[in-house]
Amino acid sequence: MRLRAAAVALLAAGVLLTGCDSVAPSFACKVEVDSADLVDDREAAGIASCRSIPATGADTGLPAVDLDCLGEKGSVRLDAIEGPAVLNFWASNCGPCRKEMPALQEFYAAHGDQVPVIGVNYLDTYPGAAIELARMSGVTYPSLADACGDLQKTDAELGAGLPFFLFVSADGTVSRPHLGGVTTADEVVALVREELGIDLTAKAAP
Repeated sequence: MRLRAAAVALLAAGVLLTGCDSVAPSFACKVEVDSADLVDDREAAGIASCRSIPATGADTGLPAVDLDCLGEKGSVRLDAIEGPAVLNFWASNCGPCRKEMPALQEFYAAHGDQVPVIGVNYLDTYPGAAIELARMSGVTYPSLADACGDLQKTDAELGAGLPFFLFVSADGTVSRPHLGGVTTADEVVALVREELGIDLTAKAAP
């Protein structure tokens, strides 16, 4: 069974760490993130298609890099992502990522129609393990993949370790990297208020 095999791959990726350094793979990197098996596993897990990511073609402060969809044919140009949006960088061998994913999913379920959550599976050469971790965490928001560290070849300001957030405002402004490790959806709500100026707790006018 593919998902069971992916679980084994998750263990092969390494013991879940208390933190993860953003270090690019030192070998010649070629990772297939959209094989037929991975596409099937993503769909079976109920993870949204990256076609759901709001992208208008407008230039933002994000790098002009095309990132592959995790578990899906196709790619998304990062600087075309429309804000407001929350980008969460994570990997399958990252302990804090594992702990915060349920909180991100809870935020996405409650507020994703206002502020989408977009995962970026970053410097992770085990896409099967990544999809299995997302499945086990109940994650349904879409993820892109930068297995070989294409973002490290740009002038993008990235976090020193995983997980970390980038917040994209409606006008395309991108925040400085914000250390992840949230444990509740309310913490994400607070970050959105702080970084994007959007108060998701405010009651709509009658």
